[in-house]
Amino acid sequence: MSGGKLFPVSSAYSTHNEVQLIRGGTAYFTTLLQLVNNAQHTVHLQTYIFDADETGTLVADALMAAAKRGVQVFLLLDGYASQHLPEAFILQLKQSGIFFRWFEPVFRSRHFYVGRRLHHKLLVVDAVHSMVAGVNISNRYNDMPGQKAWLDWAVYAKGEVSAELFNLCIEVWNKAGWGKKKKQQLQIEAQLHLRGEECLVRVRRNDWVRRKNQISRSYLEMFRKANSHITMMSSYFLPGTPFRRNLAQAAKRGVVIKVITAGTSDISMAKHAERYLYRWMFRNNIQLYEYQPNVLHGKLSTYDGKFVTIGSYNINNISAYASIELNLDVQHAAFAQQAEKVLDEIIQNDCVQITEKEFEKHNTLIKRIWQRLCYEMIRLIFFLFTFYFRQRS
Repeated sequence: MSGGKLFPVSSAYSTHNEVQLIRGGTAYFTTLLQLVNNAQHTVHLQTYIFDADETGTLVADALMAAAKRGVQVFLLLDGYASQHLPEAFILQLKQSGIFFRWFEPVFRSRHFYVGRRLHHKLLVVDAVHSMVAGVNISNRYNDMPGQKAWLDWAVYAKGEVSAELFNLCIEVWNKAGWGKKKKQQLQIEAQLHLRGEECLVRVRRNDWVRRKNQISRSYLEMFRKANSHITMMSSYFLPGTPFRRNLAQAAKRGVVIKVITAGTSDISMAKHAERYLYRWMFRNNIQLYEYQPNVLHGKLSTYDGKFVTIGSYNINNISAYASIELNLDVQHAAFAQQAEKVLDEIIQNDCVQITEKEFEKHNTLIKRIWQRLCYEMIRLIFFLFTFYFRQRS
């Protein structure tokens, strides 16, 4: 079977799926290792960061064991974020039989664009099982002795959507890297689960170079359709003008909007820039919560107890324009209500509500100036990272 399309990647919902919300840390990596260890035909793992630490070694060992027992294993890593991976580590992967490839690096002369990243985190096993996540392969995202994982999320799916994601893996794999490479030939017997409970799931991608803005459209759709409430968890919440306009309109309709952001961020400048927008949120009656226990890295949003979008997409212009992002949209009341319950518990137990009164009490003139400077610097970075000579048709 060629490396071409096996199952169409559709913008429509597939029907026959099972889904499960998985928290980052032990739960995520336990599930990942179980899926890899039980693989029979193929494993595709595509991620942004892969570190050669204890967590990375654990995952690498499982991938190498799968390859040695005859499973076709494909590992695609972002050429910028994972560039520190030791050559000896990569050589060991290749020698075990793993097909290894870098996604194209920061600069590319033929099309002259800057900053395009493979930011999605995707595992597909046997075209039947999949996980779409915000979780990278690193100790920071795992529960380690004396260290809790950064807060993050994944959605496990079994069924039709996994077949679509399998095809997406082939597509991204064959287009990765510099110049023309031989397309990978695949042999697989996909066993699709076409029966069982109906759960509507659709694959959503953002890749501005290839004219895809599906995740951005999903968010705008959510803002426009919500009647009761919206809850968003975002690690770098810097919505652009269309998002802010539609959020403000939703708030005017009486929609209760809650935003969970990081109390402590791994990117300090981004947090200060984010706080520059707090006044805008207060003006629009958006409830604001900062997560306290450690770094928040999750990207999970839901509305009206019936819809969830989850994956790698941050609510800012880098995700909108400069990175390859992947989310799953799920329309299923029980799943959405479970996600809302989890978010509500995090708000109650692990967050501090930021009120306008408390914020202004501590937000000195110097802080406001610094927040504005950080906001403008982040906007400049967004511009630099989203500059392209042209889009591809």
